[in-house]
Amino acid sequence: MSTRNLDRLFAPTSVAVVGASNRPHTVGALVMRNLLQGGFEGPIMPVHPRNQAVAGVLAYPTVEALPLTPDLAVVCVPPSAVPGVIESLGARGGRAAVVITAGLGQVRDDDGRTAQELMLEAAGRYGVRLLGPNCVGLLVPGLNLNASFLHEPAKPGKVAFVSQSGALCTAVLDWASPRGIGFSHFVSLGDNLDVDFGDTIDYLGTHPDVRAILLYIEAIRDARKFISAARAASRNKPVLAIKAGRVAEGAKAAASHTGALAGADHIYDAAFRRAGILRVYNLEELFEAVETVAHQRRLNGERLAILTNGGGIGVMAVDDLIDMGGTLAPLSEETIGKLDAVLPPTWSHANPIDIIGDAPGKRYTDAMEILFRAPEVDSVLVMHAPTAISSPDEIAEKVIAAANKNKRAHVTTCFVGEGAVANARRMFTQASIPTYETPDQAVRAFMHTVTFARNRKILMETPPSLPVEFTPASTTARLIIEASMAGDRLIMSEPDAKAVFAAYGIPTVETHIARGPDEAREVADRMGCPVVVKILSPDITHKSDVGGVVLDLNTPEETELAAQNILERVGRTYPEARIEGFTVQKMMRRPGAHELIIGVTTDPVFGVVILFGEGGTAVEVIADRAVTLPPLNMNLARNLIESTRIYKRLQGYRDRPPADLDAICLTLIKVSQLVSDVPEIVELDINPLFADSRGVLAVDARIRLDPTQTRGPHRMAIRAYPKDLEEWFTMTNGERVLLRPIRPEDEPKHYEFVSRLTPEDIRFRFFGLVKELPHDQMARLTQIDYSREMAFIARADHDKDGEEETLGVVRTVTDAENERAEFSIVVRSDLKGSGLGVALLEKMIRYCRGRGTRQMVGQVLKDNTRMLHFCENLGFRRDRMVEEDVVELVLDLQEVPERSAHDGRPAGS
Repeated sequence: MSTRNLDRLFAPTSVAVVGASNRPHTVGALVMRNLLQGGFEGPIMPVHPRNQAVAGVLAYPTVEALPLTPDLAVVCVPPSAVPGVIESLGARGGRAAVVITAGLGQVRDDDGRTAQELMLEAAGRYGVRLLGPNCVGLLVPGLNLNASFLHEPAKPGKVAFVSQSGALCTAVLDWASPRGIGFSHFVSLGDNLDVDFGDTIDYLGTHPDVRAILLYIEAIRDARKFISAARAASRNKPVLAIKAGRVAEGAKAAASHTGALAGADHIYDAAFRRAGILRVYNLEELFEAVETVAHQRRLNGERLAILTNGGGIGVMAVDDLIDMGGTLAPLSEETIGKLDAVLPPTWSHANPIDIIGDAPGKRYTDAMEILFRAPEVDSVLVMHAPTAISSPDEIAEKVIAAANKNKRAHVTTCFVGEGAVANARRMFTQASIPTYETPDQAVRAFMHTVTFARNRKILMETPPSLPVEFTPASTTARLIIEASMAGDRLIMSEPDAKAVFAAYGIPTVETHIARGPDEAREVADRMGCPVVVKILSPDITHKSDVGGVVLDLNTPEETELAAQNILERVGRTYPEARIEGFTVQKMMRRPGAHELIIGVTTDPVFGVVILFGEGGTAVEVIADRAVTLPPLNMNLARNLIESTRIYKRLQGYRDRPPADLDAICLTLIKVSQLVSDVPEIVELDINPLFADSRGVLAVDARIRLDPTQTRGPHRMAIRAYPKDLEEWFTMTNGERVLLRPIRPEDEPKHYEFVSRLTPEDIRFRFFGLVKELPHDQMARLTQIDYSREMAFIARADHDKDGEEETLGVVRTVTDAENERAEFSIVVRSDLKGSGLGVALLEKMIRYCRGRGTRQMVGQVLKDNTRMLHFCENLGFRRDRMVEEDVVELVLDLQEVPERSAHDGRPAGS
């Protein structure tokens, strides 16, 4: 990911228009018109080979002839000319261009290279950032910048809109203008060959003028970059997306249950959830979402009170709320008593609060004041149906005053109708209070804020520790998999697949291979009946479909006969299948056990995907499944299970006890770890997985391998916990500690560590006295994105309570260009001089140097002399005074050679 030179793109001080024109209705003419009419305050320099002036502005024949190097060039020349323009721009120091021209991939030079290839080559040579090609341009209303050929300008605002579709840009502008909704940035990505969603979200996510980010997505090219940027932005502001192309064309037949169930659109849903993105499904919902995020205050809960002058519209709103998974606030006796004092006796005495059709503005505001103070109410939906008795404008005026008086109140309005309430809705828009025409629109808008709050909570949630610590026998699993690949068995045999699962601590059924019916009889005799016999063939995935499974065989003779019958049936139904024999396994009787499926498939965009749902032979018909992206922890695994219909049954009902949900979650985590450790696994099925109160049992298993798969960003969209960075270190006092990357589960112990620091250590670390770190901040310290930041902690084997204990931490946050990593370090006071601080910081230096980071920088209080000397001994230099009492230290990683080994230094990471 990179935001390098994006300040030139989004905040230029000068603009050149290459291909500017005086011909009406051409792109070059429209761009010039928009720049001039927009009031951009910097130089606007048209470039045209023949015209002396364009739109009354002095023109220049070439980029080289410009009087100054433009921060931004808008390129609207023919495709064949674009590479030369980018070359000229880069050669004179230009670093950003909006390429409006389309069709670069269809134009070739004499050597057969496309204009697109030549353009990217020139841009890469000089570090020129490209927006487009094939885009409508860029607007930054706060800077009066309209570098586009759109038909009208955008009003200034706090919402950023980023779209791959130029047509949608036009539609959104048309919709937003009469509603008074403005934009901080309005970006058309076009073909996004360089600047893409990840780069743009990274830039906008930290921009102080951006309150929310809206995305129109047709396709994602770099999943890890996109998710990493969106996760970082979603912690601070809403990110909403509409994804086009929900129905996959020409879906190929899947080789596994998981592949058939995990459709591409479900995977986008899963990716958006992991990134904290709120998904909307059509333009109407997107526009509603714009209204919500542009005007709504922060929501602190989900309980909605509905205040209405009409029972019918109130009931409709309740129906919509419950259908969408919302929560109707239950009114307490105290709240009802207070409402009794201000409302007519005929009010509904329940939620929805029907205050009768003749309600004037004061009746609304009297009720609102009570609901704002009610602890059981988090938000109020104010509804009004026009009557001949009361004035919508008067009611709107009173509602606006009440909302403004209570700055923390979360209010949505729905004035139903057209002409009679049109002005009232305009009043709400001008007052920045969300307003909607129908109950379902208003409720859906409220649920947008609820979903965003839920997503943000998931991003910040502290996962519990694993119920059982497990250390997989990864070497054993690797040997089994390598042997299978060496034998060209890319669909592993069931016994081998189960052996891999067993190596990762997943309980499986004892299974053996028999090469023929007679051998099946012998295996059954040795194992003891009853048994199950199944066909063994690399060509048959769904064995039951071809009559390849027989259950409850009570004697060896029955087993032999069943195997013979299977051969005959398979020979008739699938004569071309290669038959390698049979598998014979114990018949497991788990009365009351649920049949589940856990699976893995590999998506071309997002990489490894994990599926969970109801299993069994009718798995595709039932289609009860949910998907997510690894890696998983207990919370994420639980959220996945809760997303399915079978979850309610797993909780137990009638005389059926609940299943062991912790065991199911742990199995999901083990599968997640397995596919993280073994990149060659591209598909995996456990179906069925028996689950009951006693735990889980993998009854059938399937793994498909691809030897060409390797670890990398394409493999997993979210970087897994880097276990390879763990190492042991012995302090000078002889105690061994584990240096490892931080995990979300470390939050409780990390909180204890910070709380035990001395006041001086706190001041040196946080540049002030901090009494207590709130959960949100502690979550940011422990739930890190390993793609863009790192924290190594030192953990002792146990504290006085026999648990692990955090002794120190070093962390870095790297900029999007991987140029600078800002570090901080703190070690428990009583361990200073133990060598632990040196070990932690040197480990981080090696890590940053290994990933190509150019510099490590840190800010240290001037009176923290011990820290200053400590860092200088490791090669840091004092670069500048950031403030009067703050020194910035810098280490040039790619220039400073490795220090020689010394006592107490840990081995390489």
